[in-house]
Amino acid sequence: MQIIATSEAPAAIGPYSQGIVVNGLLYTSGQIPLNAAGEFVEGEIDVQTEQVIDNLAAILAAAGATLADVVKTTVFVTDLNDFARLNEIYGQRFGEHRPARSTVQVARLPRGAKVEIEAVVKLPG
Repeated sequence: MQIIATSEAPAAIGPYSQGIVVNGLLYTSGQIPLNAAGEFVEGEIDVQTEQVIDNLAAILAAAGATLADVVKTTVFVTDLNDFARLNEIYGQRFGEHRPARSTVQVARLPRGAKVEIEAVVKLPG
């Protein structure tokens, strides 16, 4: 196993890694809307989703991958009524690439976040 860590995404706020590579796959920890300095990004679902995807992209870059290499995401939201706005940002950021995805409404997320996303990524090469 190889641990992936980058200062371009928020440091882990608990006993976990930003990402782990095993057998050519990168598994990211769930990302919430914290900036690289660890500050919570306030705002509506679209603002928070942008930050979460920025965090994922930074972790992927540290492992030599891009959003186009994502195989599957799991999206956790606190309100499925926000899904259309979240989906719009998600679609813009992933472009034509369409990884498999699960979306789950949860009662609460760390730091009061509206969204958390984790990913499984096939590393190039």
